[in-house]
Amino acid sequence: MGGGHGGGGHGGGGRRRLFTNDALQLILLKLIAQGPRHGYDLIREIESLSGQAYAPSPGVVYPTLTLLADMGLIAEQPGGSGRKLFEITEAGTDRLAEQAFAVEEALGRLASLAQRAERVDGAPIRRAMHNLSMAVRGRLEREGADSQTMLDVAALIDEAASKIERL
Repeated sequence: MGGGHGGGGHGGGGRRRLFTNDALQLILLKLIAQGPRHGYDLIREIESLSGQAYAPSPGVVYPTLTLLADMGLIAEQPGGSGRKLFEITEAGTDRLAEQAFAVEEALGRLASLAQRAERVDGAPIRRAMHNLSMAVRGRLEREGADSQTMLDVAALIDEAASKIERL
């Protein structure tokens, strides 16, 4: 199987390809196996599966669909709409079965992208922790920071920790 790349991503500058041609072929086959699809629908579904973090470019998807059709793995459904609707063939179903591990691996990469997209940037937390550290140091280093002041600061930090745990 080929070792090239397929797909593009969001972002400025150059596009970085996240999937090999083979992996993209398997993702497309898997999605078509779930029901007949057209190219635009496949692009949107991949984008959805990645948590909007990745969308293959039409310039990669459509030639890949043509290749899959030429290989006999998918077939264009007859119909009157302007969009080509593809369905999986028996050979395509066999290919998915033969490549089940690679299919799951490729879908796992999409799921991993979605999980990363869901994560919140930790910068505000780091900033707040730094501010807390500076405030505590500043207060405790000043003259007059007796043991009661230290106990009061510790109690405030414990209270904040308790509230965070309940979120």
